[in-house]
Amino acid sequence: MLYLRPILPSDNAAVARIIRTVMPEFNCVGEGYSINDPELEDMHTAYSQPRSGFFVLVDDTRNDEVVGVGGYAPLAGSDGTVCELRKMYLLSQTRGKGGGRLLMDRCITDARRDGYARMYLETVASMTSAAAVYEKYGFTPLPGPLGSTGHSGCDRFMIKSFR
Repeated sequence: MLYLRPILPSDNAAVARIIRTVMPEFNCVGEGYSINDPELEDMHTAYSQPRSGFFVLVDDTRNDEVVGVGGYAPLAGSDGTVCELRKMYLLSQTRGKGGGRLLMDRCITDARRDGYARMYLETVASMTSAAAVYEKYGFTPLPGPLGSTGHSGCDRFMIKSFR
């Protein structure tokens, strides 16, 4: 069974491994992708800031292995009313089992609680299944990026209003 919990310091290596496993599946390597973000080495600290949250998806049938990750934080370069859905990735064997829903529900619920009016995300066109999930949750396309994420490799931008 899959369950969700907040990231712990001991999860940092597993989180980095998942991101470094999933991103290359979609040719998201090199400059401009989150696989190169400095925070990858210590995600717990990076998301322990106010109005941020990061969660790990755990599979209790696999010895409590971390099989997915995702979180949110203030959108860099915005006015503080917009958060960014960040680093939401699931290992291939976990996709289609409801883990993405668990992560999305928690991120949206907590972001609303933290007072955000909108949630923004960046992705790539090749992540079609992820885009379908985002659309189910009411995210709509944007013509270009918001804020200053540094992820110039992304080519798809979406936003969801909480109001």
